[in-house]
Amino acid sequence: YPRRHTPETRLSEFNLTEIEAILGSYTKVLFVRDPFQRLISTFMQGMGSSPSFSSFVQDVLDSGQHNASVAWKPLVSLCRPCLIQYDYVVMFGFLRHELGHLLRRAGLPVDSLLPEFTDTQVQWTYSWLSEQMFSELSLQQKKQLSHFYHRDLAAFPFSSSFLSD
Repeated sequence: YPRRHTPETRLSEFNLTEIEAILGSYTKVLFVRDPFQRLISTFMQGMGSSPSFSSFVQDVLDSGQHNASVAWKPLVSLCRPCLIQYDYVVMFGFLRHELGHLLRRAGLPVDSLLPEFTDTQVQWTYSWLSEQMFSELSLQQKKQLSHFYHRDLAAFPFSSSFLSD
């Protein structure tokens, strides 16, 4: 469908037969990250106008899933993993290993294309930061966040997520 398929064209503009043909012609890679870590990252980047993490989380919860920003909307509703059969799912924290595998599968030179990742340092930092931020939340907010992201937590193996408890 080269006539209609441009970088600006949304997949939803095609019919189901066209969508299946288009998706079948691509290698589909989904990058996923613990939803609580996505919230922390969004807050740290100043994407919310809240003065504290707790009030930011309350703003997120008050917005609801349908009005949520792409920055914190549940991944399942953004990427539709139940409808699209992804060829690879890459978890944040394992980027160097998994991207190396993807590049090898594509026949590309691994060492010259990959930037230097510090996955273990990032994981330790987010673990510590998650613990600090999670302690700021009320029990009610923790329960609401777990419910807000329950489909993401069911779809992906975020076993160490603070929201999994």
